[in-house]
Amino acid sequence: MDSTRSLLLFLALAIPAFGTASADVLLLEGMQSAPAIQTPRNGLNMAQVRQQFGAPLEEQPAVGEPPITRWEYDGFSVFFEHDLVLHSVIHRAASN
Repeated sequence: MDSTRSLLLFLALAIPAFGTASADVLLLEGMQSAPAIQTPRNGLNMAQVRQQFGAPLEEQPAVGEPPITRWEYDGFSVFFEHDLVLHSVIHRAASN
């Protein structure tokens, strides 16, 4: 019984010291999660990308040094440095 009294006394003294709890609520109306789009991972070579994702819709020629090439697919672009994937970018959906 004494341990219960001690606990109640501790709680009675401790709770005001911590103050009251509060939280903000963020409401996001009309949010839709984008469908998951698989893109080539960094380090794959052009032949592996072509094998896994098929032929690109468009191939932009290499520019600069080191040469950077861009392949356009439906929904994403793939950037290559020499023959290796440097980065993949998912296209933003057209807004109405």
